[in-house]
Amino acid sequence: MDSFATLIRTASQTQHTEAETSPFMADLLGGRLGVAAYARYTEQLWFVYRALEDAAQALRSDPVAGPFIRPELMRVAALERDLAHLRGPDWRAGLAALPATAGYAERVAECARRWPGGYVAHHYTRYLGDLSGGQIIRDRAERVWGFARKGDGVRFYVFEEIANPAAFKREYRELLDTIAVDDLEKQRIVDECRRAFAFNGAIFRELSEQFPLTA
Repeated sequence: MDSFATLIRTASQTQHTEAETSPFMADLLGGRLGVAAYARYTEQLWFVYRALEDAAQALRSDPVAGPFIRPELMRVAALERDLAHLRGPDWRAGLAALPATAGYAERVAECARRWPGGYVAHHYTRYLGDLSGGQIIRDRAERVWGFARKGDGVRFYVFEEIANPAAFKREYRELLDTIAVDDLEKQRIVDECRRAFAFNGAIFRELSEQFPLTA
């Protein structure tokens, strides 16, 4: 029987691929959008990660979610540094969540309050995704818009406290495999991972409307 980590990864593979190949992300990574589109996307990440990390302290002692709360993963401070670089010191003044982003952040916060397993689903989907595929975005952003390598503007994607990402991801997946829930709850967590990818896809669609394809 497949491990729980494998079950999560395979169950959401189709939606994962759809998110990675969305028109907005394809155009962004292809260098066909300006830095304003990248900045707008970074803003949306800030709302989602705020929801994840605002709840982290309260969940540290939770038997299900607690083992996943790792300080080396925290991204809000890096996002805020990037936004200050992209938008200037008054970046908060113009900050606005897209409707899909607001729904995403609200769902994360709801899971944090009421359902630790659901919180783990969102935690896994975001942090492991950005630790992995996010490196592609960082590389393209540096090349297309001239950000300093691993500097301001792309610090969100630089996990400075994780010396060996591959080893860290293995350890994270081992935590998933030993998560303190039964099989029914595991299936609910898998379903919530799919929901997280659906939120992400909705954000990309709304960003596509703001930044139409140029090709």
